[in-house]
Amino acid sequence: MGRVDVLVVGGGPAGRALAAACGRAGLDVGLLDPAPDRPWTATYGMWCAELPPDLPARVVAARAAGRAVAVTGHRLGWEYAVLDVPALRAHLDDGLAGVRVHAGRAVGSPEPGVVALAGGSHLRAAVVVDAGGRAQPLGPRAGHRLPAEQTAYGLVVDATLAAPLVAPGEALFMDWRADHGEPGWPTFLYAVPLGGGRVLLEETSLARRPGLPLTVLRRRLHARLARHGIAPPPDARTEKVSFPVDRPRHRAAASLGFGAAAPLVHPASGFSLAASLRLAPQVAAALARHLPADPGAALAHARAGVWPPAARAVHRFRRIGLEALLRMPPADVPAFFEVFFSLPERHRWSYLTARDDVRGTAATMGALFRAADGPLRRRLVAPALLPPVRTNEAAPIG
Repeated sequence: MGRVDVLVVGGGPAGRALAAACGRAGLDVGLLDPAPDRPWTATYGMWCAELPPDLPARVVAARAAGRAVAVTGHRLGWEYAVLDVPALRAHLDDGLAGVRVHAGRAVGSPEPGVVALAGGSHLRAAVVVDAGGRAQPLGPRAGHRLPAEQTAYGLVVDATLAAPLVAPGEALFMDWRADHGEPGWPTFLYAVPLGGGRVLLEETSLARRPGLPLTVLRRRLHARLARHGIAPPPDARTEKVSFPVDRPRHRAAASLGFGAAAPLVHPASGFSLAASLRLAPQVAAALARHLPADPGAALAHARAGVWPPAARAVHRFRRIGLEALLRMPPADVPAFFEVFFSLPERHRWSYLTARDDVRGTAATMGALFRAADGPLRRRLVAPALLPPVRTNEAAPIG
């Protein structure tokens, strides 16, 4: 293959969305995917107001009113959308007409515009995009610090069986009640409709350094379900989740980080898909304005589109919030979320979704500080002054 305008490394939702957007922008595009035909098994969701305007209605499997439980219950005021993953995949694949898809695994970039593959061959492009997810195959070597990870273990059951925990038409964003009966590291239940009369019930550790083991989450989920009289069938489909929420920004000089590799992962929620889908056309337009004439300018402008100063500032605020959670005594976490979910809707929305709204994020953090008691205020301020938590292993996990 000769040199293309853009080579996207990574064929997940973010990579496919960007490759398709670049193709629509008139660029010559290649997509490198280690397993182009492998089905996607993760569950993807976002708030309905975040859905890209060009996403077909068939891609949304279910819509439900968002609810959360910290110490008390809270109606969030927003609808949650759970995507039909095969339909999402088909929609993104339909956009790849004209994109050259290559099966292979990237192992590095020996020089600008060149991607080395595991088999010894190379691919070339004016601009290379690392959309390889948590692996960041073209990013700088990871440091020695233990990553903070979100982990989860879930079961897919009939909606009628899940009714004691999540009512029809509802999406349970977080339920921090310790119905699993264990002390130690806090976990919550995430329960959302998948469409077709199915519900995902998932015991989730929001963040821990290192991630809470899946064996603990599995045990807690079964204990929580048993407490509510729910006996899942032995053949219930399972979902296992593990990904870092604190990867540093992709700073490789010769490539652009995109999607989870950027990382666009929200450090305090783990969400990234909505940001990736909405940013893809903007990044493609920035690349198209300068290619093929000026690859350097194309890369610089695309990087500025992914990480404008406002987005970098908000990401910094969110990382401070993450470290506050990692330092918080487990018993205090539900009380923290009780304060957060009690904030006005505009503050909650800004912090959870607006990745470049510095004023809104600062206003949210100010409102949270004012609503908190003295001990919580100190826990919110300390991470801005202290180094990151090295490990949470000393904390009991139950």
